[in-house]
Amino acid sequence: MQYFVPCGRGLEYLLADELLALGAEKATAAQSGVNVEGEAESLLRCALWSRFGSRALWPLLEFDCASEDDLYAAVHAIDWREHLEPEGTLAVHATVSGPGFNHSRYAAQRVKDAIVDRLRFDTGTRPSVDVDNPDLRLDLVVRKGKAILSVDLAGPLHRRGWRQGQGDAPLKENLACAVLARAGWTREALAAADAAGTPLALLDPMCGSGTLLVEGALIAADTAPGLLRHGEEPPTRWRGFDHALWQRLVDEAKSRDRRASLPAHFFGVDLDMRIVQQARRNAEAAGVFDAIDFRTGDIADLQRPCEGPGVVACNPPYDERLAADEALYAAIGSALQQAVPEWRGAILCGSEALAHATRLRARKRYAISNGALECCLLACESFAPPPPRVEGEARALNENAQMVANRLRKTLKHSARWREREGVTCFRAYDADLPEYAAAVDVYAEDDGEARTFLHVQEYAPPASVAEHDARRRFGELLAALRDVFGVPKEHIATKTRARGKGGSKYGRMDERQEAFYVREGAVRLEVNLFDYLDTGLFLDHRPLRTRIFEEAKDARFLNLFCYTGAATVHAAVGGAASTTSVDLSSTYLEWAARNMAINGQVGPQHRYVKADVMSWLRAEKGEYDLIFCDPPTFSNSKDKDDFDVQKHHVDLLGAAMRRLAPGGVLLFSNNFRRFKPELETIAKFAEIEEITPDTIGPDFERNPRIHRAWLLHRGRPRD
Repeated sequence: MQYFVPCGRGLEYLLADELLALGAEKATAAQSGVNVEGEAESLLRCALWSRFGSRALWPLLEFDCASEDDLYAAVHAIDWREHLEPEGTLAVHATVSGPGFNHSRYAAQRVKDAIVDRLRFDTGTRPSVDVDNPDLRLDLVVRKGKAILSVDLAGPLHRRGWRQGQGDAPLKENLACAVLARAGWTREALAAADAAGTPLALLDPMCGSGTLLVEGALIAADTAPGLLRHGEEPPTRWRGFDHALWQRLVDEAKSRDRRASLPAHFFGVDLDMRIVQQARRNAEAAGVFDAIDFRTGDIADLQRPCEGPGVVACNPPYDERLAADEALYAAIGSALQQAVPEWRGAILCGSEALAHATRLRARKRYAISNGALECCLLACESFAPPPPRVEGEARALNENAQMVANRLRKTLKHSARWREREGVTCFRAYDADLPEYAAAVDVYAEDDGEARTFLHVQEYAPPASVAEHDARRRFGELLAALRDVFGVPKEHIATKTRARGKGGSKYGRMDERQEAFYVREGAVRLEVNLFDYLDTGLFLDHRPLRTRIFEEAKDARFLNLFCYTGAATVHAAVGGAASTTSVDLSSTYLEWAARNMAINGQVGPQHRYVKADVMSWLRAEKGEYDLIFCDPPTFSNSKDKDDFDVQKHHVDLLGAAMRRLAPGGVLLFSNNFRRFKPELETIAKFAEIEEITPDTIGPDFERNPRIHRAWLLHRGRPRD
């Protein structure tokens, strides 16, 4: 079966890994959730075991839905006697968007009306509504004219059942588990520490009502969240529920539960005696009271709680109600550096500015949402302060470098909200913002392994009026500022010089480090190499175009011309394309594209890679495609084909591509030739063309809106 498990933003990849571990055959991260393929048992395991998911949704019906009348008709057509006792109770949760829907609550009401009317017609009896404890809980999603109606098997998964009370800013249990996972508090890490004879301790120096410590203890005890939430009762009274399978899973979970023998390696501190008492009540309700040592105390007086290794997980105050300020976060950082310098951990900060105020060296920063609040999760390999600078090894920034550093920090602060909201981890951070420091700086955050941050610095060739020694000095000051702001070693900074020349830039090898790594863009992972080529394998300015391709590719036959490393193809495939075809003359790029597809689970005969001259291939090709992406180079000189000039040849190129476009299809055309002028009157003879450049320039490229131009071509009206 195929199903969707929703979650909070920022938890998608943790949830995908968890669902695979729970038996799913395939789990692909999407926006605020994971698309899953697997046996029915995997969804029941999710309902019982998931620590990161929000709901476990069993799909009943997927249908076209352009209006509330369509919704009523489709729901009314179901024989609800198979799902609900006629005198039973139900509740409906709805999330809708689109021109045919005005309000989610009204859509939920229409679903309820359709069920009531059908059961009354079939049985003469009607069910009633019970939002708190219904026999049948349903979930409706309507988006882009498609509706999915699902049975909600277990209600909100973050409600574990142990919470007796809470403070002013409670942390949802599934978000707490994400903080713990990023801190390094996992079953694998705990098992490895036990095997080495050095069991891990868990410390929350600002514990509040104890959410992090209780969830951390339940992870250590291998306690299924559903055991606390449902006890011996099934999670739903849906008539289609497999009670025998659920009972088998519950029995298995009970045999694994180790709360009774959990060692006392958990420590919580908070300044408020009343909230500490509440934390103790919560721990007692969860069955982990004896394992947690709760105390009152100030963060400034924090002491090491025990000998041996440990992990810190902390959720300091950061919203307006709790009046967070940078001084508090500086005190947290200082306390951890002094009390547990060699421990690792994670701190959920209200913003990147607050994270920076801790002065802690981050292994990685994660954009994550706590309800409506956009936060920065700071993950640290250790809390040890940076080693003192050795004379001659590093110097304080001079006045000019400090000016550049200040500008960088201002730009990063300005873009933080956008990056956190969109989950962007690879972006342009600087583009000659200060004319004397003429370079483009791109940030690439590694998606696995050590989760390192790399910088790709492209220096623009200085004008002849600038002396060589001044250009070198300025570039050195820029690099010093980058190392100071991003806290990266110099070996994580790739530097290139881009100069204009006949035929455009050369795409030759630059180095032999062969240090490729993976980055995350939306729902896909991509391989990049910052050091061995002039370009990295990922054109960051095309991010909005790739997002559009992902959103429009469902069931489409996708064609990528001049495919480069296949990033657009991966987005189309993960977005649900029926097939993909990637065409390029370079074997190196086609092999790279195939690797990108493979790491996203996109393999099989429906995905083709064609080594060919695009113009020649288009003239010979007979197939039709629903979605075409064409991003040609400005110039191309190759011994294997005729020279290509986008200005000279774009009409022939687009004409040939349009002949391969299926009725109702869309062609997206882009290029980065600054002086490009499309021959609109000629193109209009075979296609309707609309420039969409403003919609394809991300916030990080707004200072350089001429980075590329883009057009949409189609016959007749474009697809919705």
